[in-house]
Amino acid sequence: MNTADLTNPIFNDETAAREYLESKRWPDEVSCAHCGSLEGITKMQGKSHRPGLFNCNACRKPFSVTIGTVYERSHIPLHKWLLATHLMTASKKGISAHQLHRMLGITYKSAWFMAHRIRETLDDKGTAPMGGNGGTVEADETYIGTKTAHTKGQGTGHKMAVVTLVERNGRARSFKVDKATAADVVPIVRANVSKEAKLMTDEARLYWAVGKEFASHGRVAHKLGEYGRGEVHTNTVEGYYSIFKRGMKGVYQHCSERHLQRYLAEFDFRYSNRAKLGVSDKERAEKAIKGIVGKRLTYRRINERAEASTLG
Repeated sequence: MNTADLTNPIFNDETAAREYLESKRWPDEVSCAHCGSLEGITKMQGKSHRPGLFNCNACRKPFSVTIGTVYERSHIPLHKWLLATHLMTASKKGISAHQLHRMLGITYKSAWFMAHRIRETLDDKGTAPMGGNGGTVEADETYIGTKTAHTKGQGTGHKMAVVTLVERNGRARSFKVDKATAADVVPIVRANVSKEAKLMTDEARLYWAVGKEFASHGRVAHKLGEYGRGEVHTNTVEGYYSIFKRGMKGVYQHCSERHLQRYLAEFDFRYSNRAKLGVSDKERAEKAIKGIVGKRLTYRRINERAEASTLG
């Protein structure tokens, strides 16, 4: 993390934070946060109006830059939201709610809720398929933590299953699945990987049939001690899992089943916008801020107070 960025006024001054967010949400002209109108927008500057308030003549509703975003109706100052977004996107393995609570001077409960709201902005599912134009995509599964209301036993049945697709020199997309079986994994591969791609997996049989649908399918036999034959390997996705597990165990320490997908979105976002791809900490945070619109998350949806005391 570039600590010099923390001296930026947008992280310490409410007016600077608001003006910065306005410039990112409305780079050309202000549009109504309620109806989307570009005409008849008036900035309300009377003494009785709070700074940053606009009025739309089309729908007759007042609005500010935070309306319709994950920052809406928050009592936490906007400059602290921007700082939290920067810290979460700049920290390679994440930053815990306890650390945010200490650095921002807010309660732990507020920091926990804030972190989940920010994670909601980082999900890029639904974008173009991976591996287009003959690119290479690695697919693998892993297990982490313990499922809700499930006692430990032999095998991996008590653990949470994750499937990850990593595009070499590109993006990562991870999915929480009920079980790492063909029924759960194959639809994910089909929906997210271009047919032009070269698919790379280990020897798991669940990929054998679907692998025939792509330009090629390379497999490595880990059980036989094989970890690569030239370009046939899964070292990239295993490297992703290394970062993910170090972050989950070392920073967050615990994650419940219902929240796992948001944590996966956080790690995917940082990996897909990493420094090796030419994305700086500042650019990564700006990209996250562009995703705040239309993703408001309420505390009730995050669910429920009992878990707030156990999550990082």
